[in-house]
Order: sequence, then structure tokens, then C-alpha cells
Amino acid sequence: MNAHFLGRPLLRFVPDGTRINFMRGRFIGLATSAFLSLASIGLFFYPGLSLGIDFKGGIVVEARTPGSANFDAIRAALQARHVPAAGLQRFGADNDVLIRLDAPSGKDAAGEAATQSLVDRTRAGIIAAQPGAQVLRADAVGASVSSELFRNGLLALGLSLLMILVYIWVRFEWEFAVSAVITLVLDLTKTIGFLAISRFQFDLVMVAAILTILGYSTNDKVVVYDRVRENLRKYRTMPLRELVDLSINETLNRTLGTSSTVFLAALPLALFGGATLSGFAWVMLFGIVVGTSSSIFIAAPILLLLGEKRLRRDLHAVQKR
Repeated sequence: MNAHFLGRPLLRFVPDGTRINFMRGRFIGLATSAFLSLASIGLFFYPGLSLGIDFKGGIVVEARTPGSANFDAIRAALQARHVPAAGLQRFGADNDVLIRLDAPSGKDAAGEAATQSLVDRTRAGIIAAQPGAQVLRADAVGASVSSELFRNGLLALGLSLLMILVYIWVRFEWEFAVSAVITLVLDLTKTIGFLAISRFQFDLVMVAAILTILGYSTNDKVVVYDRVRENLRKYRTMPLRELVDLSINETLNRTLGTSSTVFLAALPLALFGGATLSGFAWVMLFGIVVGTSSSIFIAAPILLLLGEKRLRRDLHAVQKR
């Protein structure tokens, strides 16, 4: 008795033997997901993503002033040194300043020299406006480099989806692979829509966040698919709709437990991570919610639609031999 008690988890999100009929609302779930994804595609074109320095090109300078940042004084000092159209904003504490500048035109040595001159003038302006200020970071990315980074980022996303398709296709039947990739594409479009609404800077850090979300979401779906495949062999006469519901319910505690753990781990970064990490963490939190819900309400219904006849037909053929 004691060993059994010690072996039981202290927290269970749903009681053992839970039988929620998830597939009853499969059409509503698919329609809602399709609507949100189409809306996200529209948001991608208008207002579009807020491209960061990695993809848009430009200069970012982070500085820390001795006291509260005096934006009027800093802006006037930058204008006096012919620093054009400086975008100033506070990030983190009251004495942390973020300055965004467009990269100067020009290529090769001339462009690099103009960029360095602009960074030097910006640094001098900040120190002149508030003596004792420290420049913590000054990054510059040219237009040609940023366009290449953007292409590479999209290529990384495309290759990740392709590798996921191949992995699931090899491990499961094709219905599982197609269902997973369709669901991941829907998750990806919703994340893009969230980025368009939230106006977080879309840069290489966000590409890393999206790739992390895709990996997490894939793992979540593989867990459910594994249980579906086990139950297909175990319950050879059970209708596929009931079997999918049973598989989701049997893995529900594990799904919610894993999602909650990752969510709680990312939440402090979102709240206290500052400008550098908060955007990444908020996108992660959104992706965790979307990935977990899509494993139940999107991936499983698509699998049911694609495999309702063939998966059971194959098993009946085996049973007759």
C-alpha cells in the first residue's frame, strides 16, 4: 500500500478513467483553426511583421544612463551630431535606452565606414546628453546581409517541416505524417499572426522560438500518435473515433503535465526577461498553448478524417488471415 501510494503522482490534472468525447467537437475545432490561420495569413500581409535588425538591416544601440534616461536631451544631442531619424525607447529599467537607426546606404568599405561613423556619433551623443552613460551594445547589419538572413530563416523553417514529415512518415503510417504536418503548418501560421498582432521584433531569435515550438508540438503529437497506434493493435474492433478519444484521454495527464512544466519555466522569462528575452518567451508561451490544444483538437480530428477507413481496413485484413 505504501509503495503504491508513493508511486502515484501528487498532481493529476484529470482523474484516472476520464472519458471526454473530444471528437464530438472535431468539426468546430477544425473550422476555428482554419479561420484563425486564414486571419493570421491576412495579418502577415497587413500590418505585417515588425522585422528586427537581423532581417531589415540597420543599427541597434543599447545604453545605460547614470539616472533616468532623458529622452529629450538624448534626441537633441543626436540631432546635433546629424544622426538621422533615431528611434528611442526605454527597455527594462528607467535608465536603459534602446536606439534604432536605419543602416546608411553604400556597400563594402564605404558602407562599413559610414556605419561605424554613425555608431560613433550615436555613442558620443548619448555621453554628451548624459555624462557617465555606458553603451552596452552596438550592432549593425547591412541590407544584403539581412536579406540573406531572412532567406536562411525561412529555409530553416521549411527544412524543419520537411524533416518532421519524413520522421513521422517513417515511424508511422502516412496518415499520421500528413496530419502532423498540416497541424504544424496551422500552428505556424497562428504564431505568425500572434507576432503580427503583438508587434514583437521578428528576428533570428524569433526563428529559434518558432523552431522550438515546432519541435515541442511534434513531440506532443507523437505521444498521442504512439498511444493511438498501440490501441489500434489492442482494440481491433473499436471504431476509430472512439479509439482516438480513448488515446487522447489516456495521454491527457502527460500532455497537460508536460505543457504546464514548460509553460511555468518560460513564464518568468516573459515577465522578467527584459527586452532581449521577453519576446522570445511570450512567443514560446503562445506556442505551448497552441501546440497542446492542436494535438487534441486539430491533429487527432485530421487523423480521424484521413484514416477512418484505411487504418481499420488494414487491421480487418490482418484479422481475417
